[in-house]
Amino acid sequence: MRHSPPLVTLAFATLFGCGRYADFTLPAPGPAEDIIYKVSAVSPPLVGRGAPGAWDSSDVLNPSVVVWRGFYLNLYSGFDGRTWRTGAAISPDGERWEKLGPVLAPDPASWEGDYIAANGSAFQFGHGLLYWYQAGRPPRIGLAESDDGRTWRKRDAPVMGTGPRGSWDERAAADPYVAAFGDFFYMYYLGQDRANRQMIGLARSRDGVAWTKLRASPVLEPGGPGEFDERGAGEPAVWAASGWYWMLYTGRDSGERRRIGLAKSRDGVSWAKLGVIFAGGNPENRNAWNREVVCDPTVLHQGREVRVWYGGGDVARPDERIDGQIGMFTLMAEPAR
Repeated sequence: MRHSPPLVTLAFATLFGCGRYADFTLPAPGPAEDIIYKVSAVSPPLVGRGAPGAWDSSDVLNPSVVVWRGFYLNLYSGFDGRTWRTGAAISPDGERWEKLGPVLAPDPASWEGDYIAANGSAFQFGHGLLYWYQAGRPPRIGLAESDDGRTWRKRDAPVMGTGPRGSWDERAAADPYVAAFGDFFYMYYLGQDRANRQMIGLARSRDGVAWTKLRASPVLEPGGPGEFDERGAGEPAVWAASGWYWMLYTGRDSGERRRIGLAKSRDGVSWAKLGVIFAGGNPENRNAWNREVVCDPTVLHQGREVRVWYGGGDVARPDERIDGQIGMFTLMAEPAR
């Protein structure tokens, strides 16, 4: 079982925390095995849009799934055409989901504004839950805590902000994915520069509140002309297995079609792209619910199996109104040949 870093008070973290930027890598993940991952099962949509007028009537995307008190808990993003909120759903098996309704909404009187409090990353910590989420304009990352998965306490200020002028994340810090390895939380997140290029960077924290950004970020950049991720790389999900760190990420092409790519690393900083691992439905099939977009992966890893919940849609748009729903596929590790 992974060791979770201790959560401490904001005052303690501010007083004794590390500097804003540093050089670091993730802990060594053990002896490397020569394996590959293959998609072994693909589900139909598991969480659909709500009825007309509902808080999630336009799009259902960005799942974040954890095992919680004997159930699977999914904190996902719902859009009604105006506002993105975080909702909760529970399941006995990760496939049959019961919606519990919205649990987090943006606060117009705070730094969050009125557009979004969603696109987050959930983490079970002791008897409670932590949830890092995107809000504000420009997008930044906040933190909420809960004892029951329904009632949440937000921090008063973002825990992760944008970078300085001219930096790779000057215009956005968004779509966090948080995991714990060794004595630290590690956050992989999407950053956007002034040319609107989307890239993935890394930060670490001992408490989940005070974050130190990797000086060498971004750790994953867009691909070259004609590649599936030429317009951007984002929405990461990371796990450790067989002596490697693995990353699923969303790549967007020049036509705003999105597919999920796979990359691997020995240190969590230097990544080798392995290409598209999941492309969704055939674009020529007009009935395929995910023919234009697959995005927002979240993972639960056990043994040689990785369960992946993701968002999908049938409209190639950069952000919303894609007829978003949530599905699942499974990755199985096999010896490389």
